[in-house]
Amino acid sequence: MDVQRIDQGNRSQIDAFIVEHWFTREMVVHGECFDLGKAEGFYVENDGAITGLLTYRVFDGTMEILSLDSIHENQGIGTSLLNMAIFEAKALKCRRIMVITTNDNLRALRFYQKRRFDIVALHRNALDLARKLKPEIPKKGIDGIPLRHEFELEFPV
Repeated sequence: MDVQRIDQGNRSQIDAFIVEHWFTREMVVHGECFDLGKAEGFYVENDGAITGLLTYRVFDGTMEILSLDSIHENQGIGTSLLNMAIFEAKALKCRRIMVITTNDNLRALRFYQKRRFDIVALHRNALDLARKLKPEIPKKGIDGIPLRHEFELEFPV
C-alpha cells in the first residue's frame, strides 16, 4: 500500500476529500478549532481516488492525530496510515502520539486500542464546549448514541 505525504500539489484533492467526509474543513477537538486543510498528514490513493487520510499536528513533543479516515475498512488502509504517522513521530522525536475521539465512535476506540493506544482521559461533556464553537455538531452520533464526551488515547513513541 502506497502511503503518500500531503503536499501543495495534492492539497485541493485532499481538501475535497475532507469536506466530503467531514462536511467542513473545520474540526473542534478539546475546545480548539482546527482547519484540517492546513494540517499535515498522509493519504492513500487507489486508481486516482483517495481511499484513506490521516491529518496531524505536532506540539510540545506530541503528535496529535486530528483525523483518520478509511473508505474501505478492514483492508489495512487505516493501519498503514497510522504506521506512517508513528514513523513520522519517531523521526520528529515526539514522545507520544495522542488522539481524541467521541464517545459514540466505538470503531475508533476499538481500532486504536488494538494498536496499543491506551485511554488516558475522559473529557466529560466536552461536546457542550465544542458546540459553542461549532453549533452544527449533532446531539446524536453513530448509531443514535448521544454525543457528549471525548476520550483521549495515547501511544508512547
